Amino acid sequence: MLADYSLIGGLNLSNIQSLCRKYTNLSATDIDKLIEIEATLTYYAELTDCYMFIDCLLENLPHAIVVAEAFPKKEIGLYEKSVIGKFVFESFEPAVFAAFKHQEKSSISRAITQEGITVEQNVMPIFNEQQQVIAVLIQEKMVKMQTTPKDDFQNMPFALIEHIVEPNPQPIPVVSDLLVESIILTNHENKVIYSNPAGYHFISELSGLENFDNVALDKILPFLQEVYDKGDDVFFLEITIDRKSFIVKKIPIRSQNEKVTLLIIHDLTELKLKENELMMKTFAIREIHHRVKNNLQTVTSLLRLQMRNDRSAANASAFQEALNRIYSISSVYELILENEDNAEEKVDVIALAKKIGHKMIDTSNTATIQLAFQHDNLQLFCHSKKAVSLALIICELLQNALKYAFIGRDEGTIDIQFIQEESTISLHISDNGVGMQEVKASFGMEIITRLVEYDLAGSFSIIPSEEGTHTQIQFPVSEEVFIVND
Repeated sequence: MLADYSLIGGLNLSNIQSLCRKYTNLSATDIDKLIEIEATLTYYAELTDCYMFIDCLLENLPHAIVVAEAFPKKEIGLYEKSVIGKFVFESFEPAVFAAFKHQEKSSISRAITQEGITVEQNVMPIFNEQQQVIAVLIQEKMVKMQTTPKDDFQNMPFALIEHIVEPNPQPIPVVSDLLVESIILTNHENKVIYSNPAGYHFISELSGLENFDNVALDKILPFLQEVYDKGDDVFFLEITIDRKSFIVKKIPIRSQNEKVTLLIIHDLTELKLKENELMMKTFAIREIHHRVKNNLQTVTSLLRLQMRNDRSAANASAFQEALNRIYSISSVYELILENEDNAEEKVDVIALAKKIGHKMIDTSNTATIQLAFQHDNLQLFCHSKKAVSLALIICELLQNALKYAFIGRDEGTIDIQFIQEESTISLHISDNGVGMQEVKASFGMEIITRLVEYDLAGSFSIIPSEEGTHTQIQFPVSEEVFIVND
């Protein structure tokens, strides 16, 4: 297998049922199906002269496990030991996980096994009666080399060179010299026999040595001992030491004369620092949102206190309109803060409209007025700045409807509809009230017009209607106003 494996102890590894029950969530019916397929693996291995395997996904980890295998008798051995019960990691076996994810056959024409041999690998998903992928069937066959390396390559102390560059007169793999990853080869005594410039810098920086030809790598860098202790298994490990973070991948390679180990080390230090910086910025922004939300609540409390002291009906209406506007802005920050993973500060516009609408119905003492939302499962999102503008626009249009549409009436309906028309969003707010006889200039109307034109780059219009009032807001989809498709 093209994987990093970890042996699982304490099991009868020939028993596919034990492995599936302990490490997967497969049903008894699914397991029986795999047992039936396992019974035919030997025949297919002999027929095709290929190595056959069955892998299943682990229940609680993003890895797979080998549950069955069959080897052809006449084929030169790719594997010295059984790999049943060993874990399979995606970074080493992309074709296997591609078959799981895409539910279709996948292939790799040239890949390196954990024994350091080039193979061709074909992977096919296995489905149950519900058409769910329960495992994958893997076929591996040794790839015959089409060209013979030149003498200087045959004398190299490692066999991986043929996979790094095409044969050429130069004794050092030039491609590896250009890589930012550290490429290090060690012999059976774990002594360095080759390193690219990045690898030399890695060893020198962490060990303080400039020359380490005759020193075992695990002795001068003890944190690599765990990597070497894994024996002949392909293995990868994330290590943090001296505030530096690395991913170390180890691949045993067959050499003509001795055992060779390939180490590929990727420095994650800078990436980790940037992740921490981004996390700190995210925490700071969320703290700002918390404070803005809390400050808006404080302003709301002060307005309510003043509203109770002022018994004027006209002033009460003005206070309530101000409270509605503040609540609309506050709703934006509440929706952002509800999702802790919302690093982009995106706001669900449909949820925002519903939140504002229901709150305004509750505070307007018009419980008999019904709200109806239509959006055809449109998933419309926008960033916080645009969300504040949309919140205020929705607030003003609903305030006008609640204030003027149902004078002298006990019941009514306000429809809020979102429609996507190619790259344009249309927001329709209509009612079945008394209708608008003429459009009068007002503070609320000025807020709507300015926000629509300047913040949303859209247009506002009142559509003639036989019953009630029908308003329409149109604005374009953009980087800050976007649609999420499942």
